Amino acid sequence: MTFAENLAALPETQGKRLRLLDEQGVEKAVIENAPGTAGSFRVYAALAAKHGPIDAAAAEEGLVIYAEHTEDARLNPGKHPNIDRLFEVIKTGAALRVAVE
Repeated sequence: MTFAENLAALPETQGKRLRLLDEQGVEKAVIENAPGTAGSFRVYAALAAKHGPIDAAAAEEGLVIYAEHTEDARLNPGKHPNIDRLFEVIKTGAALRVAVE
């Protein structure tokens, strides 16, 4: 399935942004529910709703949801920072807590 197909299967999420916090509560990133990042907002919100903190298992699921963009991110580090973040969670084992606002 493509990213668009996977995204269409995810539940709608209300909110303006979500904050990604490390285990100490330090903000690591903000994803806006806005053009250009609304898809990632929806992916991260869905992962958090299902898994709680985004740990390695949730990150692996996220990479599947991102579909064709995952391989592009592997080949072009920095091009897809929200996917790069999932690679980092898998690599380090450090989970991210998600706060939707």
